[in-house]
Amino acid sequence: MLLDLHTHSIKSDDGRAKVENYCQWIKSKNLPIDGFVLTEHRQFDFESDYSPLAEKFGLVILKGAEVETEYGHVLVFGVTEGLYKEFDFADIKNPLEMVLEMSNKHGAQAVPCHPGRPKVGMFAHTENLGVPKGVEIVEIYNGGSRDNEDQIAIDNAEKLGYKGTGGSDSHIVSHIGRCATRFPHDIATIDDLVAALKAGDFEAVNFKHAD
Repeated sequence: MLLDLHTHSIKSDDGRAKVENYCQWIKSKNLPIDGFVLTEHRQFDFESDYSPLAEKFGLVILKGAEVETEYGHVLVFGVTEGLYKEFDFADIKNPLEMVLEMSNKHGAQAVPCHPGRPKVGMFAHTENLGVPKGVEIVEIYNGGSRDNEDQIAIDNAEKLGYKGTGGSDSHIVSHIGRCATRFPHDIATIDDLVAALKAGDFEAVNFKHAD
C-alpha cells in the first residue's frame, strides 16, 4: 500500500489545493498511491471529516500536522487532543526533543521532514546544535526537494540509523504523489499508520523521475 505522507490543502496558509481536487487528480492521472495524509502547517485540523470523499474516491485520507522547531520542520502523525494541549502547534520555535518526547507520550510519531533542506531541515542544524535525541525516522524523499537535498537526507539517515519516509510536500494539486511511503499491510486509520511507522514496517518511494 502506498501513501503520500506529506500534503497540504487550502487549510494551510500557503496551500492552494482542495482535498476533493487531490482525489480527482489521483484518479484521473491513475497515480499509484492509495491515499494521502494532510499535514497542515502549524495546526491540527480537528474539524474536517474527509470520510465521504475517501469513500467516494476509494482512497485513504488521514490527517497529521507539520510543526516547526529549532531544528526545522517536523511531521506529526497520530495527533490527539491530549498531544495538542502539550505544546503550541503554532509556535515556530518548539524544541524538537520536546516534540518527539510528547509525541511518544501520546502514542504519536514525529518525523523530521525535508531534513536536507537549508534552514528548515534538521541536518542544516546538527553541526551547530548537535544530533537531537529521540529521532527514529526522517523523511528522505520529498517532492519539493532541490539539488542534493534528498541525498543529504539519505546519507545522514543511513549514518545515524534512521528509517526513511517519502511524501510529496504538495501545495498544489499536480504535485501530489511525487513521493510516497510503501507499507506491506493495509493502512485504514491513523492508528494503523502510527503502528506501522513505530514498527519500522515501510519504505520510501520516489516517483519524481517519472515527471
